[in-house]
Amino acid sequence: MQASVATLSSFNLADRARRALLERGFVPDFSPEVAAEINRIRSSGLPAVEDYTKLFWSSIDNEDSRDLDQIEYAERAPDDSIRLLVGLADVATSVRPGGPIDRHAHQNTVSLYTPGHIFPLLPPQLSTGMTSLLPDQPRLAVIVEMLIVEDGEIHNSKIYPALVQNQAKLAYESVGEFLEGRNNSPQFGSAELREQITLQLEAARRLITLRHKMGALTFSSNEAQPVTRDGEVVDLKLVTPNRARDLIESFMIAANVATATFLKSRGFPILERVVDAPRRWDRICQIAAQFGLKLPDQPAPKPLSDFLAARRVADPQHFRDLSLTVLKLLGPGEYRVEYPNGPQSGHFGLALDDYSHSTAPNRRFADIVLQRLLFAAFQNSALPYSNSELEEIAAHCTEREDAARKVERLMRKVAAAYIMRDRIGQTFSAIVTGASPKGTYVRLQAPPVEGRIIRGEGSLDVGDRINVRLLSVDPECGFIDFARV
Repeated sequence: MQASVATLSSFNLADRARRALLERGFVPDFSPEVAAEINRIRSSGLPAVEDYTKLFWSSIDNEDSRDLDQIEYAERAPDDSIRLLVGLADVATSVRPGGPIDRHAHQNTVSLYTPGHIFPLLPPQLSTGMTSLLPDQPRLAVIVEMLIVEDGEIHNSKIYPALVQNQAKLAYESVGEFLEGRNNSPQFGSAELREQITLQLEAARRLITLRHKMGALTFSSNEAQPVTRDGEVVDLKLVTPNRARDLIESFMIAANVATATFLKSRGFPILERVVDAPRRWDRICQIAAQFGLKLPDQPAPKPLSDFLAARRVADPQHFRDLSLTVLKLLGPGEYRVEYPNGPQSGHFGLALDDYSHSTAPNRRFADIVLQRLLFAAFQNSALPYSNSELEEIAAHCTEREDAARKVERLMRKVAAAYIMRDRIGQTFSAIVTGASPKGTYVRLQAPPVEGRIIRGEGSLDVGDRINVRLLSVDPECGFIDFARV
């Protein structure tokens, strides 16, 4: 069935997103009791903590982001090591366990970002206000302090609460252009800011070099963001990797490892972020063999990391397609409770053993839970959760994250179907991203739209490159149907 013009003229993405949340068991709106709790938080005084507001903190995020979770500061030590401080928004002090805000966050577990609307984990008065690390506002934070030596090893990591103040709200694109010598914006006229960002890049490069030696996998982003104009989606664009994104990713990973290590060293359990060895390693081996490389029979991150790094240099134009294929074959991660003396899990993609989510407490409930564990460790107090409660939270966060991915993927398809409504009958280059008894799916080279092959899908597998013709779209359902040509 082709798109109906009458239907499209009255189509509302925000309404469709709200229905998608409800269909997947999310609560799109905050209860009336939340307002009373926000007033209580406003009247609360600041606890006595270290005052780090004079340091030249900065944040790097999307241009329009207001729910800022992380700020950074770096200084060079006399021995040429780099003292890196990562400040994480303190949400645990404001959001009390069992209260209406906490119950809402526990139910949804994540903020949902859809083309028509953002459905935040926390009420906007917190996530884009009182607990956001906005510029020129004193804020409570959890500090992850690390000494990064020349080879990328982290020494003397410390974690503690402090008062901070963001001095510069920066964006990925502008910082990336500055680091590549293409941005002369007045924003970077400050010598102190230029020195900070340059030193932070050096710290990030040290961390990235060590991660690659350990076998961390390198991918090129395949996330397509809707482009809106006057409230209407008019295009999709791929997020472009740059040095600024690499910098923040490396600091996030280092902070997440440090918080997990800190808790385990004190006998605390952690909510670990786990990515098991890929079940479809055989298919990854087949793809590597197409490029003349034999991977080991058993899953191993280092040989796969070396293969991906080599392909990124050899064929940067098609590396995005290869990244997408391998990511699909690796499969999603999950949350598990790991106890200090219990069975150990790891993160295959990052080649790490102890890895928790701690760097996005305004956007993820798991990070709030971990922050509460950190405060218990700071105060030498009892665990805020029993083992059974942690196990329930881990399972629920995993299930909700999967549901959130489905909502966000559906809404990207809804937006894409709307965008493609005038291109029925056209032919496109595509790569197969999914092949199972449930269906065969492809992603177009341009625009970066995903859909299902309903004709000629036989014998196709993940990673195959083909040509397809657009048969029909259904924006309400997010259906985009192709035929192989």
